[in-house]
Amino acid sequence: MCRKPACVVSLVFVVGLVFTGVARSADPGLVAWYRFDGDASDSSGNNLHGTEMGNPTYEAGVFGQAISLDGDGDYVDCGLDPKFDITEFITFTYWIKVAEFDRQWNTVISRGDDSWRSSRADLNPFMEAAVGGTSGNYLYGVTPVDDGEWHHVGWVYDGTMSYLYVDGEVDATEENSGQITVSSYPLYIGDNSQATGRFWNGLIDDVMIYNRALTQDEVQRVMQSSGGAYPQASGPTPADGEIHADTWVTMSWRAGDFAVSHDVYLSDNLDDVSNGTGDSFRGNQGSTMLIAGFAGFAYPEGLVPGTTYYWRIDEVNDTEPNSPWKGDIWSFSVPPKTAYRPDPIDGAEFVALDATLGWTPGFGAKLHTVYLGDSFEDVNNASGGSPQGPATYTPASPLESEKVYYWRVDEFDPPFTHKGDVWAFTTPGAVGNPQPANGAADVQMIETLSWTAADNATSHELYFGADADAVKNATTASPEYIGTRALGSESYDPGGLAWDSSYAWRVDEVYPTGAVKGLVWTFATADFILVDDFESYNNIDPPDPASDRVFDKWIDGFGTTTNGALVGHDLPPYAETTIVHGGAQSMICTYDNNLKTSEATLTLVYPRDWTAEGVTKLSLWFRGDSGNAADRMFVALGNSTVYHPDVAATQMTGWNEWVIDLTEFAGVDLTNVDSITIGFGTKDSPAAGGTGTMYFDDIRLIQ
Repeated sequence: MCRKPACVVSLVFVVGLVFTGVARSADPGLVAWYRFDGDASDSSGNNLHGTEMGNPTYEAGVFGQAISLDGDGDYVDCGLDPKFDITEFITFTYWIKVAEFDRQWNTVISRGDDSWRSSRADLNPFMEAAVGGTSGNYLYGVTPVDDGEWHHVGWVYDGTMSYLYVDGEVDATEENSGQITVSSYPLYIGDNSQATGRFWNGLIDDVMIYNRALTQDEVQRVMQSSGGAYPQASGPTPADGEIHADTWVTMSWRAGDFAVSHDVYLSDNLDDVSNGTGDSFRGNQGSTMLIAGFAGFAYPEGLVPGTTYYWRIDEVNDTEPNSPWKGDIWSFSVPPKTAYRPDPIDGAEFVALDATLGWTPGFGAKLHTVYLGDSFEDVNNASGGSPQGPATYTPASPLESEKVYYWRVDEFDPPFTHKGDVWAFTTPGAVGNPQPANGAADVQMIETLSWTAADNATSHELYFGADADAVKNATTASPEYIGTRALGSESYDPGGLAWDSSYAWRVDEVYPTGAVKGLVWTFATADFILVDDFESYNNIDPPDPASDRVFDKWIDGFGTTTNGALVGHDLPPYAETTIVHGGAQSMICTYDNNLKTSEATLTLVYPRDWTAEGVTKLSLWFRGDSGNAADRMFVALGNSTVYHPDVAATQMTGWNEWVIDLTEFAGVDLTNVDSITIGFGTKDSPAAGGTGTMYFDDIRLIQ
């Protein structure tokens, strides 16, 4: 089989960050700003105007217009000004849109290979950025960007680290230090001034260069406003998600660019802050600072340890029609008085026998008392241990294999002792490897539970139920007790599980000396019925009985002259592993509609009843490419075919959800659906058409 992979990426690349101003022409750290709104002028106020080379044109951009470079001699020469000789901290950001890379190292911006630059990462579908003279030099992203969509890229170097951002999110980081080399080559946009000919083939918009390191929040602000006015509050202190080790706090923020005053919301209830309900509204004020935790302020009795607080700032200007501008919800947490964040984590499996235990001390704790044993009851009820100063504990003798250990840390904050939670872990050889995995979500209602037996167990006692505490405390006399399982029978079919529900289970291993209580594992069922998410397919070839290749289940046109569809890659990995909507795999399907119809069909074993649990719709995610031949896309159940409403669905870029009401499949017995077909063109009516590549993922039945 012959299949051609495609890649999709979205990326923001940043290196270093330390300033508090927003990206705008008034920011003293802004060196240059090329908006490309019809020309290559610099909007920073530094007069570092570029000169268009070749024959670039201008098209609609993210903000205003963007420069279009054809990959054949088009670029912008921004000159050799000393302001570009940035040696310590640097950030540059830009928007790009490229449907297909056409050469190695397609370059967006460059002072030459000797200094700072950003380009396609070699022949990969993602971006890279680099600085000459530092220890790290290259930083490669991981997110493909050649999907014909706009992507924001940011690169930051702060003297100790480099950061690559894709669409505002961290894409890659590395340790990096040293001074950036000053290059004798000019700044080019759309080519490399030292290694010329690496032309960009696509659109570029709003290139911004700073001589300081931006924070991620600032990179996101640049992305959202492109250096223009930003109306929302930003830059919260404490930082969003911060652990704040005090019972009072001074909160501050950077005002939105149009704000005259600020509506402040603060509460320990997320929904109240989101909806502006309860007592979360703290008033309208002119200051960008708020104190809490003192008499006369919010929470006059002090902030409560172990509590997360949420806050939001809405910016107000009554002269502006868009006012107020609702802000993001930020949070900070006051740590608990008890120990937290255990290492190993609670429920960890197969911990090394020479492990050292650790934890984060409770708020205000001066001393710690550790209890460790193989009985939950003994550890939970223990007292009188010896306190210690360090927040680590190494057992006096090595741990034993094939055991379940329980441990507790009590914190002493004079004159009070705060009893800790009981945590648990197992050592190698113990029962483990639960399937579904502990904490798994979106488990299907037909799931069978399984586990790996302990090395020397003789049998298993199984507990299962909807209440985790009940399962944890259950005995063989409890309703949660399922019964004994013989060695070699490490599985359990609970029957039909409930839609969108939580479950817990426990396996106690039985030895000649008695049963050993196991860990409690949990999972939650899905609010959908899975048709195919492509995660189960493997790269094992026949005749191995474990072979489960995607194109052996989705039957395509391989070996025929009438069906132009080909599913999967011809070499492992057979399923698509780069361009995915959810999980780790999707299905790639190429089509050739030249006097053919292209389609792939999956014969269903489960689910066949498409009325179960009250489902009413079929949902599937797909993505095409602007370079595909425009054609219809369809889904067929038996002899009933439904077409996508966009007659050029094959050219729709990015991931798109297609939701089909099951009533559209006229004449189909929805209680016994035996197959599903995905295809292109008009089913059973070959015509002159073109070729393309499509991706599919997460095919589900929903209510």
